[in-house]
Amino acid sequence: MSTVWAVLLLAVVLAFAVVRPRGLPEAAAAVPAAAIAVGGGLVSWAAARDEMIMLGPTVGFLAAILALAHLADAWGVFGFAGALAARAARGSPTRLLTVVFGIAAAVTAVLSLDATVVLLTPVVFATAAAAGVRARPQVYACTHLANAGSLLLPVANLTNLLAFSATGLTFLGFAGTMALPWLAVLAVEYAVFRWFFAGDLATPARPQPVAPSPAPRFALVVLALTLAGFAAAEPMGVAPAWVAAGGAVVLAVPLVARASAKGRTARDIALSTNPLFCFFVFGLGVVVLALRRNGLDDLIAALTPSSADLLGLLTVAALAALLANIVNNVPATLVLVPVVAHTPGLVLAALIGVNIGPNLTYVGSLATLLWRRILHARDEPPSTSAFLRLGAISVPACLLAAVVALWVALKLSTVL
Repeated sequence: MSTVWAVLLLAVVLAFAVVRPRGLPEAAAAVPAAAIAVGGGLVSWAAARDEMIMLGPTVGFLAAILALAHLADAWGVFGFAGALAARAARGSPTRLLTVVFGIAAAVTAVLSLDATVVLLTPVVFATAAAAGVRARPQVYACTHLANAGSLLLPVANLTNLLAFSATGLTFLGFAGTMALPWLAVLAVEYAVFRWFFAGDLATPARPQPVAPSPAPRFALVVLALTLAGFAAAEPMGVAPAWVAAGGAVVLAVPLVARASAKGRTARDIALSTNPLFCFFVFGLGVVVLALRRNGLDDLIAALTPSSADLLGLLTVAALAALLANIVNNVPATLVLVPVVAHTPGLVLAALIGVNIGPNLTYVGSLATLLWRRILHARDEPPSTSAFLRLGAISVPACLLAAVVALWVALKLSTVL
């Protein structure tokens, strides 16, 4: 019965997160469900507390990077990128898709997938309107590259941060190993998008004049230094959240000082951390812990291979992708990493699964839930059938390409 109750609680939390009745935040279900799990004895208070403490640095990074991305937007970074994309498109829908792919991949790697979803998606809508093209291919690219494009750097995804120490790699070592899988995924996603959205991309464009947008040099320099700070701080044991928070403070001080001109106040910046969504992550972690303690851990351990050969890598990646679409990618990472931590290659394969897999369903990742919320807020809800069909085509192809590329990268690293 404990397993049944744990499954039921998780199903309610995820269903609520997808439907969000009356626009209520995801935390409205996750936090009470976590309390029920603890109060009902599915998980002890001590275990739930330890789980939240363990999630603390990751959730702190989420809050800091959301604030950093919000401030970068306030300085005009995303508007500048959108204007560049519209001008570079030169009236070609296909060229605009190519530029958006490049921008989304870069934003995801540097500012994390949440920045791509929360801040780049609205800019892409505006950019597509200015370029006079259908926005659907570019908007869907934002969510697909937020997930699948987050393989490159440890700071690109919460899942990467949760598993980073288990890989045994340095910041730059992680990037070097995952560069080939990342490039393989981008290539496959681009090919799939060109085919899937051929009709949208073939529609003639009706571009509008795009006014030049000055480069926000100060913000771009701060972001570059923040990225360098991630790499420099890691060997010293400084958590990425502190680096992201430092970059956010540097961007925030001038804006708060002239809040009347920019309309940005300390309260606006604090709200940009999305505290209710952070509470949702904590609540979801406790609910999943209840399921883990009631049978899920044993099941995953029995299904997971121990060898990092090509078949083992493929099996772990596929299992991770499946699990991400059942319990969400962050909890899936928490379940899988302890099981495969003995072999760094399997940890990286699990990351491929939990990062690419969420493109299959809405519940696969927190970023996809945020993306869906943004589209509903614009009264342009995504087509569920189109999302599922696109995921059914792209996810298996990307998983195969990424795992093969990882296998090659691991072989090369052994030789070198």
